[in-house]
Amino acid sequence: MSDMRPKTRLFVENTLSAGCVVDLSRDQAHYVSRVMRQNVGAATLLFNGRDGEWLAHISEIAKARCQLIVGTQTRRQVAEPDIWLAFAPVKKSRMDFLVEKATELGVSRLLPVFTRNSAVTRVNVDRLQATARESAEQCERLSIPTVDEAVTLEDLIVAWETSRNLYVMDETGRGQSVVQAFSEISETRDGAGLLVGPEGGFSNSELDDLRELDFVTSVLLGPRVLRAETAALTALASWQIFCGDGCAKRAR
Repeated sequence: MSDMRPKTRLFVENTLSAGCVVDLSRDQAHYVSRVMRQNVGAATLLFNGRDGEWLAHISEIAKARCQLIVGTQTRRQVAEPDIWLAFAPVKKSRMDFLVEKATELGVSRLLPVFTRNSAVTRVNVDRLQATARESAEQCERLSIPTVDEAVTLEDLIVAWETSRNLYVMDETGRGQSVVQAFSEISETRDGAGLLVGPEGGFSNSELDDLRELDFVTSVLLGPRVLRAETAALTALASWQIFCGDGCAKRAR
């Protein structure tokens, strides 16, 4: 592919291979034609989370319709770190920010969790999934994270895969340092999960119950009091550096 990058990069559900035809959704067609002002022949990058990234060109375009013909593969699909982020919901704009940045940091699954001190009681999963998709398109990921329906902390723990370590961000200071907790991990065969509480923190009883679980490790993020979204992104970035692809080179 030439050094001139296409102006648009889109996630599609279609199977991608040389010569196949892709019809964009109505919203995507509007974005390409009206927002990006693309015309027939313009190049677009497509990915679906399975087949890598492909260069396609617009063959037909209108206000509510856009068809592309797939050409050459620009990047092969590669394995990505399997890291889940469970988080207590925060207010709308801050939650959008959290999902956007967590996607950029390579999270594979986002799990909103209601705790006893949660102030937010409703989560628009469709909006968060759209935010994750748009962020993946911008940051050149080859996949998009899934966003689960919100559940209570009790239900999250009951359904948790015990082979997957869960690292709980513990603001009481009783956990291991983030360096100690993550640098001692030599391999995470079944991935890992991070759990971050609400602005008011976990209740003492919630922390006591979590510490009783064999697959849970309490982690301290430093001496300062962090906002919920800051704690979530700090934990995720730290895990990626020690255990994930935080030190990998860009593929392009």
